[in-house]
Amino acid sequence: MTVTIIGSQLGDEGKGGTVDLYGEGADVVVRYQGGDNAGHTVVVGDETYELSLLPSGVVRGKTCVIGNGCVVNPETLFDELDALRERGLDPDVRVAERAHVIFPYHRRLDGIEEEDKDEEVGTTGRGIGPTYEDKAGRRGIRVGDLLDDEVLRTRLEYVVPQKRAVVEEVYDKQAGEELDLTALFETYSGYGERLADEEMTVNCGDYLQSRIDDGDEVLLEGAQGTLIDIDHGNYPFVTSSNPTAGGACTGTGLGPTEIGQGEIVGIVKGYTTRVGSGPLPTELAGVEGDTPGYEGSEAQRASDHEAAQPLSDAGEREEELATYIRDEGGEYGTVTGRPRRVGWLDLPVLRHATRASGFTGVVVGHIDVLAGLDEVQVGVSYDLDGTEIDTVPPTTEEWGRCSVNYRTFDGWPEVDWDAVASEGYDALPDNARDYLDFVESELDTPLYAIGVGPGRDQTIVLENPTT
Repeated sequence: MTVTIIGSQLGDEGKGGTVDLYGEGADVVVRYQGGDNAGHTVVVGDETYELSLLPSGVVRGKTCVIGNGCVVNPETLFDELDALRERGLDPDVRVAERAHVIFPYHRRLDGIEEEDKDEEVGTTGRGIGPTYEDKAGRRGIRVGDLLDDEVLRTRLEYVVPQKRAVVEEVYDKQAGEELDLTALFETYSGYGERLADEEMTVNCGDYLQSRIDDGDEVLLEGAQGTLIDIDHGNYPFVTSSNPTAGGACTGTGLGPTEIGQGEIVGIVKGYTTRVGSGPLPTELAGVEGDTPGYEGSEAQRASDHEAAQPLSDAGEREEELATYIRDEGGEYGTVTGRPRRVGWLDLPVLRHATRASGFTGVVVGHIDVLAGLDEVQVGVSYDLDGTEIDTVPPTTEEWGRCSVNYRTFDGWPEVDWDAVASEGYDALPDNARDYLDFVESELDTPLYAIGVGPGRDQTIVLENPTT
């Protein structure tokens, strides 16, 4: 059986923590798309593990697979493996031979192209997009190619002159070491030797199907979120792959009937966040340099990552409310450290995600972050050009024109969240349960778990699909 974990918003929903939670009952954990731009944080007791490429299941000692839908930076792969080993873990990691490899020239082009665009998309600059471009253009180099020196050299001799021409002639930049063919060959041939020596590479689809046929539980982990899916997201402010459930099929080699017969769990943050540019209809205030048209404020600049104090009046300026939620929720990128834009929960986004992936259940997290507010709002529908709609429109321009219709809930107090997690759903404050019941009803999808803190034990589990 399979269980697929999907981000239902714009990324940073807490997928890593959910994978860690449900991973106890899994035998294999698989990343099926994205690269080392996807920050996953796992908190176990006093230990915090920040991962960008490895599946979150490494913390539980599961067999972990980086699927063919991912793009792989070997340097990041081995740095993360070595760091975990230094902390006493013994990761069992396999890499799909069909996965494409990120090279230094991809990272260089990523930075150049972002600078050259009229409107910033918000890339992390780690070469993800250019690697997927080469994959689609049939000039990519795959993990399996690193295992054969002759093939690797042939591939590099074909692509490096092309990349050099793009850097020098199209962008009028000076090429550097990232386009030194000899150095690239030696470095990446070395990565291939290590992959072979540690017997890390697999034929992904065959490997996973054989594990399933043997009765193993396979947990599939997406990166980013539905609204930055390249097909179903807020184009062009999107990633270069498919975080939705369809990506779990193409990114692993498992068939859609295999994925569809299992559980598909949407991860929901109790509010909405976004990194980078693009519409965010329920946004509170903004982030300078990311929110379109927003130039920053004294309140935001004064925050500077300082611990927030409880708000005495929910009617204070939106900048203060956004800063409060951002700091209480630690809304800064795991990989980049960038402040995330913050807004109220957006049900049209969640309806869109539920349809696109076919959620069988949802996990709602960060309920503790909203504690202490006098009231909490939920965007229930949009007004677009005089018409009320209840899902995300297909174009960025239309989504940017949407105004939001809200429902207001009474807030809930700060409580002993560890005790709540231990006692269960009925121990939640009444108003928090009203909020959650409303979300469950609107999505017509059952609640599987509620997160009331970042730790493994700070989750109320109503349904565990891996047991």
